[in-house]
Amino acid sequence: MLSPGHSVQEVRVFRSVMPFHLPLRGPVDFLALRRLGGLLGVICLVVVGVDVAQCGFELERMRLAAQQRFGSAGGEAVDAWRNALGGWRGLGEDEQLRRINDYFNRRVRFADDNAVWSQADYWATPMETIARGAGDCEDFVFAKYFTLRELGVAEDRLRMTYVRATVGGAGSGVSQAHMVLSYYPSPDAVPLVLDNLISEIRPATGRPDLAPVFSFNMQGVFVGGASQASSPVDRVSRWRELLLRMRSEGYTP
Repeated sequence: MLSPGHSVQEVRVFRSVMPFHLPLRGPVDFLALRRLGGLLGVICLVVVGVDVAQCGFELERMRLAAQQRFGSAGGEAVDAWRNALGGWRGLGEDEQLRRINDYFNRRVRFADDNAVWSQADYWATPMETIARGAGDCEDFVFAKYFTLRELGVAEDRLRMTYVRATVGGAGSGVSQAHMVLSYYPSPDAVPLVLDNLISEIRPATGRPDLAPVFSFNMQGVFVGGASQASSPVDRVSRWRELLLRMRSEGYTP
């Protein structure tokens, strides 16, 4: 994953969610990816019967879970997030996006999964990221995504997006797997990009360093920058495991 100022690191994210290896150099061949769409069918953890309209956190249970696992500092971190939620409710979505992006980018330290969780690739729950105060790019995205959903932002406006991010400046030819949160003001609009690498929220057209590979939300998997899902979200590995762990922490799907 990319971090602010990081050099190229070993790519493992695509191995964890896709059954084929994507090249790290050269242009993305989205036609080839679409031809490989059938292979997405073997990415196998299933999420069924999730009613996203009923999603939400049991905030006190979440705080107690954080305190039990991470001590008083973990509980206090969840309390601070819970208090911030109260201030964000009722704001316009543009302001909610800005506040939440800033909140996590300031309070969560980037660190790879080996450093934080002693695992090569681990998708942390929002509680874990908030309480630990550290995570990689996926952890930033999940924390922002579920916070915005808690505030009532519609599911179809949010996608967790895997990209290839150019590092070393324009024309470097070197890219790195990365994840960002995309926000769509309308179905066919250019999305806004919430990223742990930079604090400013920019439209995707203002991020030429990012090339979308695929994205997902509860409604399905979207290849490249497609506006329609090409396969159900049950094709994304680790997602069911993440939601199951969130249940034990006070998340009710």
